[in-house]
Amino acid sequence: MRLEKIVLDGFKSFADKTEFTFDSPVIAIVGPNGCGKSNVVDAVKWVLGEQSVKSLRGSQMSDVIFRGSSSKKAVGTAEVSLFICGTTGQLPIEADEVRISRRIYKSGESEYRINNKICRLKDVRELFMDTGIGTRAYSIIEQGQVEQLITASKADRRIIFEEAAGVSKYKAHKKEALRKLERTEQNLLRLADILGEVQRQLRSVKLQAGKARNYLRYSQRLKELRVNYS
Repeated sequence: MRLEKIVLDGFKSFADKTEFTFDSPVIAIVGPNGCGKSNVVDAVKWVLGEQSVKSLRGSQMSDVIFRGSSSKKAVGTAEVSLFICGTTGQLPIEADEVRISRRIYKSGESEYRINNKICRLKDVRELFMDTGIGTRAYSIIEQGQVEQLITASKADRRIIFEEAAGVSKYKAHKKEALRKLERTEQNLLRLADILGEVQRQLRSVKLQAGKARNYLRYSQRLKELRVNYS
């Protein structure tokens, strides 16, 4: 499984539709300062679901949309697509090539797609879980990141090793299961409170019903006595 192509359209400095194709499983982006290397890396992280505006070197998410220049007009949307080939047996999807796309509008609203079908950010993250592909995974090594890994805390290094070992997916599923269990327990507690309140109201209603029956019985008896002695 490898990255085959990146398509950028209106993303940061790439005002026009731009394609980068790759024929090697290992990719290095090099070039002089200001040529857009960092923007390509930002595009990959962004389409994989990066939510940190700071990580993308902006003040708000819509800043990734090309704002215009002296020679080109600003655009209204930005879109990035990754084409990943050799995915058969590697990803939980029946396709030898997977296309992941993300589009953003000036409003800040994002839209994700897997093979042109609209999906959730959660679907994108789960698709690549334990593959090393992701915004914080080891598939993207930026300048200075190796040094950061060496000096990182044990907890941070553990996250990377767990991703490489394929443990992250199971930890995420366990975390989700525990959240569901907690919500279920909270719902049971609320149901117990509701049941207790209903039982209290039922006792009160039974008492009132008994009083009403007694009233009707005595009223009927009083009518009979009045008839007998009239």
